[in-house]
Amino acid sequence: MAVLDWLTDHKIPVGKAAKAVFGWMNENLGPLFDAISAMMEGLIAGILWLLQTPHPLVIIAFFVGLTWALQRNWKVCLGVFVGFLFILNQGYWKPTTESLTLILSSCVVCMGLGVPIGIAAAHRPRLYSAMVPVLDLMQTLPTFVYLIPAIVFFGLGAVPGLIATVIFVLPAPIRLTHLGVSSTPTALLEAATAFGATPSQRLWKVELPYAFPQIMAGLNQTIMLSLSMVVIAALVGANGLGVPVVRALNSVNTALGFESGFIIVVVAILLDRMLRVSR
Repeated sequence: MAVLDWLTDHKIPVGKAAKAVFGWMNENLGPLFDAISAMMEGLIAGILWLLQTPHPLVIIAFFVGLTWALQRNWKVCLGVFVGFLFILNQGYWKPTTESLTLILSSCVVCMGLGVPIGIAAAHRPRLYSAMVPVLDLMQTLPTFVYLIPAIVFFGLGAVPGLIATVIFVLPAPIRLTHLGVSSTPTALLEAATAFGATPSQRLWKVELPYAFPQIMAGLNQTIMLSLSMVVIAALVGANGLGVPVVRALNSVNTALGFESGFIIVVVAILLDRMLRVSR
């Protein structure tokens, strides 16, 4: 018992240290957070305008055309068309476009950061070894914890929800890009070098084409993980399909909860079928 008392009396100040760091950042990095918030708000507003300004059938036609360009399968296209019509039928078009805005914004940020970082990690094994504990922490720390500093730095709204989503999702494209690039066969790299390819040519013409399925898998995971965050993002003021879920939970409304939850499942299935890539 004496040992236990000594341990509890000499608590490592993890919480106090985190509070001090976040307090310092909030006081000294305000302009940086304001700039990030402005960029995120502009990105979100732009994507939301693109999804909500045209007629819903125009947006549906665009997604069906994108599905055909990616899959070349009329059955998948028909499924996407029927799925979006079902969303319209249930009256969830606006929340769906708001959630798609969060998802697409997350994809832009996560893929824009994750792919270059994954490429750099694949070329520098020591860098990746140093990154692994950080990536593990980002994926295992409860997502609600991310919301606390996000609210402190960015207030309420879509931006803190997007920031928390990015932190949770970013390890997926980094890991999968690293896997794809680092698994490029040595014979292919040696052949490219023998034909006089420069390091940048090997990257663009050998490594990235070989890693493309893994990079697309990273994009798919980014979308699925971002979609799993829509309910959590709703807790900090982000609009979308998470709002009716939270409202149903607060009012114990079974019908509303099942209805909105089923729409989230439909959106997940549609996005997964649209972007599924086989080697």
